[in-house]
Amino acid sequence: MTTEKFHKQLIAAGADLLDDHAAAAVLDVSPGTLSVWRSTGRYALPFLKIGRKVRYRRADLQAWMDSRTRESGATA
Repeated sequence: MTTEKFHKQLIAAGADLLDDHAAAAVLDVSPGTLSVWRSTGRYALPFLKIGRKVRYRRADLQAWMDSRTRESGATA
């Protein structure tokens, strides 16, 4: 693999990573809510720690939302 191709793959992968503000906008919650969910483990919403930064994969957010889709009012 060439260095140029490798760099393009890294850039494409990074474009799929969202910071807490962008992820919160996708989920229609506040960044503070995401922080609480992370620290308490309330929801199994995958995230990445990169140094001190928190990032979310767009595909993980979509999969998490899909897993919460309900056909009825039942909460089980």
